[in-house]
Amino acid sequence: MDTPFSAVGAGARPLPRLFYGWVVVGLAAAAMVGTLPGRTQGLGLITEPLLADLGLSRLAYGALNFWATLLGSLGALGVGRALDRLGSRAVLATVALALGLSVCAMSRVQSTTGLALALTLTRTLGQSALSVVSIAMVGQWFQRRIERAMAVYSVALSLGFMLAFPLVGTLVQDWGWRGAWLAVGGTLVLGLTPLAWALARRGPEACGLALDGERAGGVLGARLVSPAPVPVLAGHTWRAALRTQAFWVFALGTALYGFVASGIGLFNEAILAERGFGAELYYRTLVITAFTGLAGNFLGGALARRVALGRLLALALFVLAAGLAALPYLTAAVQIYAWATAMGLGGGLVMVLFFGVWPRVYGRRELGRIQGSAQAITVLFSALGPVACAWTHARTGSYAPIFEALALLIAALGAAAVLVKLPEPAAAPERPFDPGERG
Repeated sequence: MDTPFSAVGAGARPLPRLFYGWVVVGLAAAAMVGTLPGRTQGLGLITEPLLADLGLSRLAYGALNFWATLLGSLGALGVGRALDRLGSRAVLATVALALGLSVCAMSRVQSTTGLALALTLTRTLGQSALSVVSIAMVGQWFQRRIERAMAVYSVALSLGFMLAFPLVGTLVQDWGWRGAWLAVGGTLVLGLTPLAWALARRGPEACGLALDGERAGGVLGARLVSPAPVPVLAGHTWRAALRTQAFWVFALGTALYGFVASGIGLFNEAILAERGFGAELYYRTLVITAFTGLAGNFLGGALARRVALGRLLALALFVLAAGLAALPYLTAAVQIYAWATAMGLGGGLVMVLFFGVWPRVYGRRELGRIQGSAQAITVLFSALGPVACAWTHARTGSYAPIFEALALLIAALGAAAVLVKLPEPAAAPERPFDPGERG
């Protein structure tokens, strides 16, 4: 039975029914879009004017970015523990505020040292910390139908990025990179931060509602009941999760996808040029990959309740391996289109699996730390992808050797995903709900 939410005050007009979990999904998607200034694609929007402004070489900037990304991956580890202890409201608001201030500070840098510090902070707070909080928020609220929630979340954030990238790109052209970055930072400080404090909640229990996870909470202006004693969140501990084979299969599977996506994403135009194709085809593949990625999100959400998660991961990894193995031999535009379609579908499927596997398999007890560890591995591999591709090309004159080696490695991991067994759900002892954990 759905729970209606009554407005505050006698005679107030009744508010419409609304599952508060979907408010959380929307806020989480907005938070993920807010990671844009800490991501490679977001920084790519300001790279050229920034280098010209500071008189920095591409080689020096590449080195700064590499080390900033590696150091920034540690943010995924620290924020996970804070999320489990303090709840999503306090952590999301704090991280959003800190990221916004860091982006604003980056818009004022005048030296290489200042840029290095700003890059490290935006990577730490954006690509790592805010990403973990965003993903974990949905897992902490939804218990059943987590795959549906993650599919909706994936689509929402994909659409958000599709709107944000051209908008920020236009700001860069009209206002310069400093003005655009100041606007992005201000949006995080004045927009996402207060929204986080107003809307974010740890889960249904934090609202005093012991419901089924997705049908809980209230709406803006609604009165939430006082918290009642509820059991501590059930699930595996962080240490127990890291001892399971399933954690490493899913974490490494997603990390390898990130390795490939970052490497190909940064050098995609050069990779296609090596096959004899021009920049126009490169831009078309970006559009194809974006839209087929959305289709992969829907496919993942539809199949995750019917097909074993290990087999779905294996399917995505086999598609990725086949695409990598075939890429050095593609000679026609139609083949490139088919390749981009397959990569988009596989990427969309991997995204839903990565977002949904942790709460479904390991529960909510220490979801932040578990999710944070997986995110840190993914960020690390994403940092190494472009470096490995560039090194291979410099040594051999071609990108083909690394694609062929990765195809074998990813296919082997796909085989492991077919065989891996998911751990049994872990129950937790009950204790009264601590009002201090309302966040």
